[in-house]
Amino acid sequence: MQDDTSSYSIVCTSASKGFTRPCPAVFSRMRVLLALTTLVVVARAASVSLEDLEFHAWKLKFGKGYGSVEEESQRKMIWLDNRKLVQEHNMLADQGIKSYRLGLNHFADMDNNEFQARFGSCLGSFNMTKAHTATADIRPTGGVDPPNYLDWRSMGYVTEVKNQQLLNSCWAFSATGALEGQMFRKTRRLVPLSEQQLVDCSQDFGNSGHKGGWPNWAFEYVKSRGGLQAESTYPYEAEVGWCRFNQQNVVATCKDYKSLPNRDENDLQHAIARIGPISVVIDNSVSTFQLYKSGVYAEPNCNSTKPTHAVLLVGYGTDWNKQDYWLVKNSWGIEWGEGGYIKMARNKNNQCGIASYAVYPVV
Repeated sequence: MQDDTSSYSIVCTSASKGFTRPCPAVFSRMRVLLALTTLVVVARAASVSLEDLEFHAWKLKFGKGYGSVEEESQRKMIWLDNRKLVQEHNMLADQGIKSYRLGLNHFADMDNNEFQARFGSCLGSFNMTKAHTATADIRPTGGVDPPNYLDWRSMGYVTEVKNQQLLNSCWAFSATGALEGQMFRKTRRLVPLSEQQLVDCSQDFGNSGHKGGWPNWAFEYVKSRGGLQAESTYPYEAEVGWCRFNQQNVVATCKDYKSLPNRDENDLQHAIARIGPISVVIDNSVSTFQLYKSGVYAEPNCNSTKPTHAVLLVGYGTDWNKQDYWLVKNSWGIEWGEGGYIKMARNKNNQCGIASYAVYPVV
């Protein structure tokens, strides 16, 4: 029998039995080679962690790209911190400890300080002397209670979710939303209105695309300047430009505007049931608001006296867990929250200040 283990013989011959068989040495070397190959594959796979794969998938989903390797590394570290926050919070939500869930949306590569620098200065300095007091007929005579559930979207009062992008123009989107609803109530035609006109043209009334503004100042501008164009004739550009208002293209007007009593959620419920969508301001400074995904946003760290963001109140209700909520339309696109909406806790001591500065236009 040939037995040269120093050579890589393919077969060994058995003289007594007259057949050939594979050599044991060959089998041994093949097993080692297979094991080494497996280790190489595992090592290569291990170099791409689950976090790497998730981050790559997240970038693809939201079309994210960065200018350098260093920037991407920094963004990834922030994303990982937010990922941990989301996972820990949702574990509590799974146990029923939290009433809402978080998600890795298109803001997940921003820490909360940066987020607030971009979106936390959407409101200008507020002067209550410019606000009107609501008339006494908010609550109907006879003590009739408002319905237990209300959603003005289902009745045609609300346009599609919009996106303010990186401009401090939340006040403009809140104002157009309220005015869109009142114009529908009057004409039965739902026309998206121009936030860009408000950004470009209402600076003399205290508003700014950079330093923020207030919905009531936007209503004052529309009232004083004779109207507002449609979004189709004055589209949004997410930057401040020169005023191109054309009176011939006006599709919405405003005779006046009214403010509701501060901090009274019962009056707010009566008002929205009788009037339609209403402009409100809230505190959005907590990181959980930045990453909100679904559920009733009951956040104890939310500030009820320092509003930072203007939104549109379009309804209210009570969820399956008997938690009262306000239905709020935001202006951060459909990738945030529940398709651009958030359910905010209702009847919890004016949480996030939602009833502090509510205002609506009179058309």
